[in-house]
Amino acid sequence: MQALVRLARQAGRQKEIPILAALLILCVVIAWMSPFFLTWQNIFNVFRQFSVIAILAVGEGLIIITGGIDLSVGALLGLMGVLGATLASLGWPAPAVFVATMAFGCAAGTLSGLLITKVRINPFIVTLGMMSVARGTSLLITGGMPISIDNGITYLGGGHIGNVPVSVIIMFIVAICGYVFTTRTLPGRNIYAIGNNERAAKLSGIPTDRMKIMVYVIMGALCALSGMIVSGTLDTAEPAAGTGYELDVIAAVVIGGASLSGGKGSIPGIVMGAAIMGVLRNGFVLLQVSAYWQVVTIGLVIIGAVAIDSIKNRSANA
Repeated sequence: MQALVRLARQAGRQKEIPILAALLILCVVIAWMSPFFLTWQNIFNVFRQFSVIAILAVGEGLIIITGGIDLSVGALLGLMGVLGATLASLGWPAPAVFVATMAFGCAAGTLSGLLITKVRINPFIVTLGMMSVARGTSLLITGGMPISIDNGITYLGGGHIGNVPVSVIIMFIVAICGYVFTTRTLPGRNIYAIGNNERAAKLSGIPTDRMKIMVYVIMGALCALSGMIVSGTLDTAEPAAGTGYELDVIAAVVIGGASLSGGKGSIPGIVMGAAIMGVLRNGFVLLQVSAYWQVVTIGLVIIGAVAIDSIKNRSANA
């Protein structure tokens, strides 16, 4: 009995518990209001719908933990999908398309990281500019028209292993890798130190610039991966794909307990934040709520999550 009490106390100290509780309560409420929510088909559909947001949120979470931000994730996703589709249309085999697209994503992330760390431009400005550059490049390559894909690379978005979508499996792999990175590796722990106090981290010998470039490279790679998943879902690369994703991704990170001031956040919490976003959107569809209210609700959720984080920070500093 004492062991159970001790285990319950340890669980209560986990910062992800309130997020998990909110997710479960949301699921119970929607299941009570709609009998279709807990069907296996809908459950897999919910996972598939928020899998890309969760993948991107893992990368965004690492950046926000360092005290930065990336507004270009949606536009980079669209550009990487277009680049992958273009290579596929030239006859490149699926493995070569995958490797080249991932390389393009890493290169884009490296460029952002270098501008932030070496040129000393604010991350908000750099990624806002990158968002415009990436979206414009997508339109230039395609002429504003979608590109059809007839290549094995579409398996990432449209394939299944049993009844489970491949994109969902990829999401869990990315989440597990992110969790191991942040909790079991020295670079992963260093990004928290940078977010808490960059100057102190630099004085203690942590290569802060290198670490910050690294998280933007990871974000670029995840944008490339997500771009191929989104394109593979419909066998088509849309130049406008990913529009508005930056809002959903940042919302998932904030709802998941990360602080926009840096130094706080966990991968399990961030993934649960993405799940809350997915369940909310699915619930709106099942309950036939106007799509306009979805936008309003997501905005209110973001404001609420940031307000709670701000109150916690003030209380901790008082």
